[in-house]
Amino acid sequence: MIHLNTITKQYGSQVLFRQASFQILAGSRSGLVGANGAGKTSVLRMITGEEQPDGGEVSRPKKAVIGYFSQDVGEMSGRSALGEVMAVAEGVVQLGVEIKAMEAEMSRPLPEAEMAELLVRYGDAMEAFEHQGGYDLETRAQTVLTGLGIGPDEYHRPVESFSGGWKMRIALARILTLNPDVLLLDEPTNHLDVESIIWLEEWLADTFKGALLMTSHDRDFMNRVVDRIVEVGNQTITTYSGNYDFYLREREVRREQLLASHRRQQEMIAKDEEFIARFAARASHAAQVQSRIKKLEKIERIEIPPVEKTIRFEFAPPPRSGDDVVKLDGLGKVWPLPDGSLKPVFDGVSGLIRRQEKIAVVGVNGAGKSTFLKVLAGETAPSSGRMVLGANVSSGYFSQHAMDLLHPQRTVFDTVQEAIPLAPIGVVRNLCAAFLFRGDAVEKRISTLSGGEKSRVVLATLLARPLNLLVLDEPTNHLDIQSRGILLDALKRFEGTLVLVSHDRHFLRSLVNRVFEIDRGEMRPYEGNYQYYLSKAQPSV
Repeated sequence: MIHLNTITKQYGSQVLFRQASFQILAGSRSGLVGANGAGKTSVLRMITGEEQPDGGEVSRPKKAVIGYFSQDVGEMSGRSALGEVMAVAEGVVQLGVEIKAMEAEMSRPLPEAEMAELLVRYGDAMEAFEHQGGYDLETRAQTVLTGLGIGPDEYHRPVESFSGGWKMRIALARILTLNPDVLLLDEPTNHLDVESIIWLEEWLADTFKGALLMTSHDRDFMNRVVDRIVEVGNQTITTYSGNYDFYLREREVRREQLLASHRRQQEMIAKDEEFIARFAARASHAAQVQSRIKKLEKIERIEIPPVEKTIRFEFAPPPRSGDDVVKLDGLGKVWPLPDGSLKPVFDGVSGLIRRQEKIAVVGVNGAGKSTFLKVLAGETAPSSGRMVLGANVSSGYFSQHAMDLLHPQRTVFDTVQEAIPLAPIGVVRNLCAAFLFRGDAVEKRISTLSGGEKSRVVLATLLARPLNLLVLDEPTNHLDIQSRGILLDALKRFEGTLVLVSHDRHFLRSLVNRVFEIDRGEMRPYEGNYQYYLSKAQPSV
């Protein structure tokens, strides 16, 4: 369907690809992976025609409808949420108007040649209208909005009244409603909760029939949706038949094979070079020496792609807290509304958080998970009941708001050093490196960092401090798969107590040993890991 043939692309001296090729076939499901800056976004933009390759070509069918969801949603205003979603199909609506006009024209007597030409245009318009789902456009838009968490009571709410994260959902709903032939998704799960992610998985599997190419930091989502991985890196594009977990295994197998081939080649080269050095001065061996010199000149040398080193920072054990870390007794919280009324969030929450437990707080969007964490972290006072901290408990809290508290003019190094002022420079640099700030990157100012980089800075400062209770609200937001792996490894080794909210199911499955579910204002504990919770509470998740 879409072919990228021997494409070359570079920015200044940085070469992204050289003579790289791959195809997007009809109905295929592909995941696009690669390090930050490797060129994933450039691939997507070349497919849409927003960028052009420096060499090679991108061929796509003229009539193919391509839908592209990116993190840059642009301005939204002047429409309702439903109107904004349906606006993506303005061409379909216009087709409907043209079809009605042609039907009116056909009801009048026309010359035979004119009628024949009109029938051809009418047939083409009807085919396009049906192909683009013109008959059920509004129903489809409503279904998609509801699936992404925007229900019927919010269809007609002004789009400008939604927060940035909810506008991202509306932008995603636009592209899904378009139902294109080729769907390009750049991090579609970033602002979705677990329920919306599951709905999107099912929609892509059961409803969408076109071709899909997507990037995602959600490992479970990738595994459930794609059956092919397209890797961008080392100035080329490589494909793997299988999901993300298969790709990780197969990549290691291919690297081992490449290393073995490289060793054999180096041994052969060393033998030939030894022969040349030994017999270069002997006339009797001149022909053999020249033959081996020409052989070495022609040989295509196997190159080993560099492997990014991962530094594992050894965190100091936190001070020991008492065995009972937090006692909750009838805890409740209400928020005051602008009209003076009170909105209940949860009520009557009682329970005990014990030392070294790693607890996931789960529940549908709006259930009160973040509010519960704020109360737990002391960021807001409970409206009723009591929360009692145990002996020697020192807590740290992470939320998306924490990134706004970073000093914009400080460097990464200065910010991390401030958290551990007595640590030697080498220790501070190792901590920065463990969170992927290496070399000159530690001198970057906070104001120049991306959302993911700011998250890594905050998490590094939090984990470096002598805390024995961590309260983390969506710590994986904005983090790529590699950064999530680093954080997961650090939290697995954390010897204190952990309470967190995350929509990354792989992260939760690999980490937590207890689950608190908030549902309709009440909290239910599950005395088992995340998989146990799923089997008991939500078998379909």
